[in-house]
Amino acid sequence: MQPTSQTVDQHEIVTEKGSSKKYLLPFILVTSLFFLWGMAHNLDSILIPHLKKACELNNRQSTLIDTAVFFAYFIMAIPSGMLIKRFGYKNSIITGLLVFAAGAFLFVPAANTRTYELFLFALFVIGCGLTILETSANPYATILGPPESSSKRLNLASSFNGLAAMVAPIVGSLFILSGTNHTPEQMEAMPDAARAAYLLEEASSVKLPYIILGSVLVLVAILFYFMHLPSMKTQHEEVEEKPGFFSVLKFSHLSWAVAAQFFYVGAQVCITSFFIRIAQQGAGLDEKTAGYYLGIYGFLFMAGRFIGTFFLKFIKDYVLLSIYCVCSILLCLVAIYGTGVYVIYALGGIGFFMSIMFPTIFSLGLVGLKSNTETGSSWLVMAIVGGAILPYGMGTLIDMNHDDIQSGYIIPLLCFVIILYFGIFGHKVKVVK
Repeated sequence: MQPTSQTVDQHEIVTEKGSSKKYLLPFILVTSLFFLWGMAHNLDSILIPHLKKACELNNRQSTLIDTAVFFAYFIMAIPSGMLIKRFGYKNSIITGLLVFAAGAFLFVPAANTRTYELFLFALFVIGCGLTILETSANPYATILGPPESSSKRLNLASSFNGLAAMVAPIVGSLFILSGTNHTPEQMEAMPDAARAAYLLEEASSVKLPYIILGSVLVLVAILFYFMHLPSMKTQHEEVEEKPGFFSVLKFSHLSWAVAAQFFYVGAQVCITSFFIRIAQQGAGLDEKTAGYYLGIYGFLFMAGRFIGTFFLKFIKDYVLLSIYCVCSILLCLVAIYGTGVYVIYALGGIGFFMSIMFPTIFSLGLVGLKSNTETGSSWLVMAIVGGAILPYGMGTLIDMNHDDIQSGYIIPLLCFVIILYFGIFGHKVKVVK
């Protein structure tokens, strides 16, 4: 990837003596953002079964948590790209952090009133902040160094998103999940006052983690405000003519990357959103133990990011993506048709092999876009709306199959088939006339 708007800066990174050192701290700061939005996303996997219980929801209703967050990506992707062009990466990152923090603080009134709609609004606000952050940080990480190593750099930064995938479920299991579950019959037999107190206590457990998260976000925003970040604005006298927002899709590899990203995010969210439920139903684990196993899944996801980044030194990114897709398809079959603890092992394996997919699809989609990099980035972030749509479909399918969680995993399986096509054929750079 060699964006025209960043050519001079990348040349400086590569050729100026000692210049690469001044990009180290900005890269570390940007990498911290990957961890923070990873915490938000992976806490959603705890919130779905928790608020299903606290707000008395069915499977389809509980997936609206995903819908609220990922629909925000679709709404905010274009404004985020415009924000970057108008105010630059640094100001966009600070804005994203503050919006993210505002959403986290909204969890307090939502929990105090046990209002599911307010929870959804808070999650939508969080999603808006995440969109701004991801639209800023993903391309910024790719251009903080030589273009030929952009995939490796983005995978390295994204490895800390994987670290959050391990930490968030453990934090959520300790501070959010109570481990107390009542059958519908037991809930019906409770006196009204005791039932209301139990449900309010369950809802209130989310407050402390989200207050802490919001406070950390504000502190990080202050840190970014006082730190110098290198500007990646064009220094060329010639300005390349840019196609419009839709005409950029004439780059067929970008179009396929958008489709692959839609199905990847949908698959990932489907798998994690119902992980605790399938661990309870398929492997017979209790709620808290299932939450800790989700942390192990996160560890495997993180390990996959680091190991995948190492493999990318020797294997072409699209080849590794294709190999990982085949492995994920096979493990999905085990998750659907397996029994007992093997279901959990299969899901953990999927976490490992999914690890490199998002950053690899992202970087492959931006190859050769030059001055259209920001527009392409907006499209790839908009594709995250797959996380809003596919889990809702999975929840509906599970409800139709009488709460059979395993049957719903056919949806991520089909997603991996589509991503495999992108890895083999769709990634090839070709402009459709």
